[in-house]
Amino acid sequence: MKRTITVIGALLLLSVFVFPLTGWAEGKTVTLTYSDLFPANHVNGKMAASWCKEVEKRTNGKVKITYYPGQSLTKGKEAYDGVVNGLSDLGQSVLQYTRGRFPLMDFINLPLGYGKGSVSTAIINEVNEKFKPKELNDTKVMYLHAHGPGIIHTRETPVHKMADLKGMKIRSHGPTAEMLKCLGATPVAFPMPELYQSLQKGVVEGAVFPMEAAKGWKLAEVTKKHITCSPITYSLGFFVVMNKKKWDSLPADAKKAIEEINVEWAKKQGQTWNKADEDGTVFAKEKGGEMIEIAPDEAKKWAEAVKPVPENYKKETKKRGVPGDEVLTYVMKRLKNADEGKFKSKYLSDGK
Repeated sequence: MKRTITVIGALLLLSVFVFPLTGWAEGKTVTLTYSDLFPANHVNGKMAASWCKEVEKRTNGKVKITYYPGQSLTKGKEAYDGVVNGLSDLGQSVLQYTRGRFPLMDFINLPLGYGKGSVSTAIINEVNEKFKPKELNDTKVMYLHAHGPGIIHTRETPVHKMADLKGMKIRSHGPTAEMLKCLGATPVAFPMPELYQSLQKGVVEGAVFPMEAAKGWKLAEVTKKHITCSPITYSLGFFVVMNKKKWDSLPADAKKAIEEINVEWAKKQGQTWNKADEDGTVFAKEKGGEMIEIAPDEAKKWAEAVKPVPENYKKETKKRGVPGDEVLTYVMKRLKNADEGKFKSKYLSDGK
């Protein structure tokens, strides 16, 4: 009898500890919900939908995801808390939409001269991996991404000098609002989905966004001047996160498959941003837009004017007890690597 009990006990232990680690022993299907800021027809909406399909494919249909694009499940501002609180299992939105919640990750919004979206995406994932910010600990990060150079766009007014911006109402967010103040403009904050109508109606005279949005959000229809000052271009960080309890409940096989997909999608996402910027530039020109590059001597003045923005980041992160100074040093080094053509990263696709 003792031997029989011992055998049964061993089998029970195997069922509890081995089967969940080796795959889909019980044939259980897990269905997750994914709330997305982006509309279904936006390139990033399509990327999110394809990520969902890839997860289902590589888990042999045992993890299925119901995808809710265009803020149809939770609003962009609510997406992160929605994941934390279980309103959705997964969510994608903008880190800056919950201002002050992610102080360390604010580095991505600073006017540091960010270039291609692929490089910015690699950098934001590297910072998350290297510094492991506690501010993201209440979810499981799938991957992060960041757009290409954020620049100033106006409805009709050409901008060649800092004085041209004085008093202009420009839609912005977070550190970019500080940047605009330093340049003499008046920042106005509201979510991206409200921007088109606000520009169309003249509520604001311009906005900051990457060239991607000229086409992706059709903003080239309501902005005609696209102004780049290369030394102070910024980026914007996006998250794709999962509810922690839901993540912990998944079998090891599923987690492994998803982790592999996440690195691949960070690479794909970076390339998507690059292509979207190119497409946005073409679209803007087709709509009669004028591309304006701030002259080098004037650009130096702009760079000098916005220096308080990264300095404020250092002070704020120090107050919050997070290593903003270290992050800024790391990021500046990586941006220099990119400028010198020496940027390599596991989050970068084919060195581009």
